[in-house]
Amino acid sequence: VMLAESGGGSVQAGGSLILSCAFAGAAFNRGCMGWFRPAPVKERESVARINTVDGNTYYSDPVKGRFAVSLDNAKHTMYLQMSRLNPADTGMYYCAADTRDCWMISPPGSFGYWGQGTQITVSS
Repeated sequence: VMLAESGGGSVQAGGSLILSCAFAGAAFNRGCMGWFRPAPVKERESVARINTVDGNTYYSDPVKGRFAVSLDNAKHTMYLQMSRLNPADTGMYYCAADTRDCWMISPPGSFGYWGQGTQITVSS
């Protein structure tokens, strides 16, 4: 299974970015995909997750209302639309996938498959 992120870069506070995660080598018709970034007290925190069967989405409190995760199974790509970015959003963003439903994955960081990450830098 291969996951490859793209779309990272530098942006000023208040700006927007769209990250993409292309996946290959497995079908996630049933499972969970998500975006993670480093956290102060954890190795990585879940930013957004999407259940691939029903499209249910889950967001961390800091990004609710600003980020939106979506999945295009035909293109084998997951997206993260990021708006109203602020310097606290700076970091390496990783996409992850698992064949279990999102609610079954605990802790959130125990996804089975990970990409290499793409860097986001937000300047004030």
